[in-house]
Amino acid sequence: MQTLRMIKRYTNRRLYDTVTSSYITLDEVKDFVLKQIKFKVIDNNTNEDLTNYVLLQIISEQETGHVPLFTTDILECMIRFYGNPLQKTFSQFLEKCFTLFSENNGHIQESLKANPLDLMASLTQRNLDIWQSTLTHYFNKNGSQDEKKPDKSKSKVNKSAPDSSWSA
Repeated sequence: MQTLRMIKRYTNRRLYDTVTSSYITLDEVKDFVLKQIKFKVIDNNTNEDLTNYVLLQIISEQETGHVPLFTTDILECMIRFYGNPLQKTFSQFLEKCFTLFSENNGHIQESLKANPLDLMASLTQRNLDIWQSTLTHYFNKNGSQDEKKPDKSKSKVNKSAPDSSWSA
């Protein structure tokens, strides 16, 4: 099992790798992420966890120095979820989507070569399933909404059509 690598951040903003006993740069921290080396960044004085702060610094540098991954619309949407009752649910959804995408990266690249539309339809359905699962978990956990079974006598539902209640 891989041990957690501790990185100390000093008042002068320098990062100190406790394993190599040397100062490191954000690029080296980025390499830890790319190599999937688990680490934690802590403030040397307060022991406050600064890992997310450092990761956001890396993302910020990547966004300004290269072709941005996040569009303005995506960033605005993310900002709107802060303080929203669904903030945690949104975070869980994004995490599941990124995990799914990462796990299937090779398959996705191969499928794009064969038939991109089939791939996009499949990914859309999987994302819809994840979103439904996340919302169902959220509402069941918080007891905010009971699951209601539809009255079959009042409406006829086309079983082959997608559930329109989850469409955008």
